[in-house]
Amino acid sequence: MLHAPRLFDGSRFLDNCRVVAADGRVVVVEPDAARQSVDEQLPGGFLAPGLLDLQINGFAGVDFAVADGPDFATSLTALARTGTTGCLPTIITAPVDELLASLERIRDAQDGPGSRVLGAHVEGPFIAERRKGAHRAELMTDPSAVDIDRFVAHPAMALMTLAPERPGALDAIARLDAAGIVASLGHTDATGAQVHEAARAGASMVTHLFNAQRPIGHREPGVPGAALVDERLYLGLIADLHHVAADMVRLAFAAAAGRVVLVTDALASAGMPPGRYELGGESIVVEEAGQPARRLDGTLSGSGLTLAAAIRNCVELGVPLEAALRSATSIPAAVLRRADVGALAPGTVADLVWFDDDLTVRGVWMHGQRVA
Repeated sequence: MLHAPRLFDGSRFLDNCRVVAADGRVVVVEPDAARQSVDEQLPGGFLAPGLLDLQINGFAGVDFAVADGPDFATSLTALARTGTTGCLPTIITAPVDELLASLERIRDAQDGPGSRVLGAHVEGPFIAERRKGAHRAELMTDPSAVDIDRFVAHPAMALMTLAPERPGALDAIARLDAAGIVASLGHTDATGAQVHEAARAGASMVTHLFNAQRPIGHREPGVPGAALVDERLYLGLIADLHHVAADMVRLAFAAAAGRVVLVTDALASAGMPPGRYELGGESIVVEEAGQPARRLDGTLSGSGLTLAAAIRNCVELGVPLEAALRSATSIPAAVLRRADVGALAPGTVADLVWFDDDLTVRGVWMHGQRVA
C-alpha cells in the first residue's frame, strides 16, 4: 500500500492518493486520503501507470529479433527499471519464416520476468523499398493472403507495420484489423489519399510519424499530412529530437491531441555504452553517448531512448505534462484495445512508476512489488 502526494491515473492528476494492490492488481485508488496506515509514503513527485512502448527493437545489449529466453530476461528486467513496464518487442524485415521463428521466441518470453510482453510488433517485410530506412530492401515483398494468414494465426501478434500502396496491402489491413491486430502504416511512399484509404480499410496507426515515409507537402500531404488530420489514426512518434525536430514534435501534439503515441524505436544499444551492436542481423554503431545508432553506411537506424526520457523531452518543448504522460500510458493502451494497462484504477495491473518533480524515475513497481 502506497501513499503519494500526487497520482496520474492515465487521464488526470489526483492529490494525496492511497493505492492498494492485491494479487498483482490495483484494488483501491483513493484520492484525498489520510497520510497514515500505508506501507510506504512517497516524499514527493507523483505516481503514474507503468509506461508502454509499442516499438522497441532491443535493449541492454539484446536484439529482440534473435533473443532467446535468457536474453529476454536480461533485457526486459533492465527495461522495467526505466519505468517501461509493458512493451511490444519489435522485429524488422526478414524472410517470413524467420519472422515467425522470432514470434515463437517472443511468445515464450510473455511469461518471463521484467517488462510485460504485450505481444509483438512485426515491422516489415510488406513495406516500400523507396522508404526502407535501415531495413533490407531485397527482403521486402507484397503481402500475400497466405503469409498474412500465417501471421494472424500466431498468438503473439499484436501489431504489424506495412505500406498500404503495395499490392494486396488493403486486403491485408482489413484481415489484420478483423483479427484484432493493429495495422500500422510505415516505411511507405503512400500519398495522402492512400493513407485515408488505408484508414477506411482498418489501419489505426502510423509507425514513427515523419520518418521513412512520403513527407508532408502543401499540395500533396503525404503520410504525415494525412495522418495528422485523420482522426482514425494514432501516431507513433520518436521524441529523441534526432529522428524528429522539436517543432515537428510540437506540431504532432498540437494537431493530433489525444492521438500521439510516444515510442522509442530503441535498439540493443539502448542502455549501453557507445559501440557496435546488431539490428536484425545487421551491424549498427553508436559513436558517442547521446547519439542515435546508425548502420555502417550512415543510415539512421533507431534510438537509445527510454520512454521516461521521451516524456521529459516533450515537456521541455512545452507539451503539457498530462498530454505527454497519456502518450506513454493510456493512449498506447487504447491502440492495443486493452483496459488492464496504461491506467491506475481498480482492476488494472499494479504496475506503477514514481517520478520526481524533474521527471526522473525514482521507483518502479510491477505486480504490486517494487523492482527499482
